[in-house]
Amino acid sequence: MKKKDIKDVNMAEGADNSAEKAEGTAPLAVELAQLKDDYLRLQAEFDNYRKRTLKEKMEIAAMGGEDVVRALLPVIDDSERALAAMVESPDREGVELVFKKLRDTLAAQGLSEIEALGSDMDTDLHEAIARIPAPEHKGKVVDVVQKGYKLRDKVVRHAKCVVGE
Repeated sequence: MKKKDIKDVNMAEGADNSAEKAEGTAPLAVELAQLKDDYLRLQAEFDNYRKRTLKEKMEIAAMGGEDVVRALLPVIDDSERALAAMVESPDREGVELVFKKLRDTLAAQGLSEIEALGSDMDTDLHEAIARIPAPEHKGKVVDVVQKGYKLRDKVVRHAKCVVGE
């Protein structure tokens, strides 16, 4: 055989080998693409998990004092009643200072009073405990029996109200 013939035979064999290699690598390329896709999905899923748990931790920390605040609400109610009863007492000023300090401390933690008197009845904020005939105040809060409070944006106690019909 001549050199040229040998070259042609080698090239033909090389072409066969490259075709075989292409056929052998096609399944590997598909598998590689699948593994890359799985990896990206797993990475995205983990990132979502990390964000979700971080958000949950922040919510728990933000609302962690809710039980304490809820337990202090009767103390606030009693303090308001005590102040109302101490109209001419010499101790009124001291009680007012202590009560103001309690209110300011709770307000710093995010506690706010729900304004109810004269507003439209809102079942997300108010609890109607009675209805009275009041045509000029139909659907409005006429009296507040017990104040309601929100801790940041969450209602911790609904305002107990009398609503006009």
